[in-house]
Amino acid sequence: VKVPIAILGAENDFLTPPALVKQFEEILASKPEVGSYVKIFPNVSHGWTTRYDINDPKAVKAAEEAHKEMLDWFVTCVQ
Repeated sequence: VKVPIAILGAENDFLTPPALVKQFEEILASKPEVGSYVKIFPNVSHGWTTRYDINDPKAVKAAEEAHKEMLDWFVTCVQ
């Protein structure tokens, strides 16, 4: 990795389980010269930011939080 990267993981994810996300975090931490942000969101499944029930307030809140964090990260990297 040579450019800033953000990884937003899901607690209930069989494709990229939290243990794998933690490994990504450890690897990225070994390169402090490259900005990185890693977070595992609780109580969500793979794809929660784009595939969620708009009538489920918890799902909407989790997706909105992830979108905000990703946009904040993007703004930090662009400045």
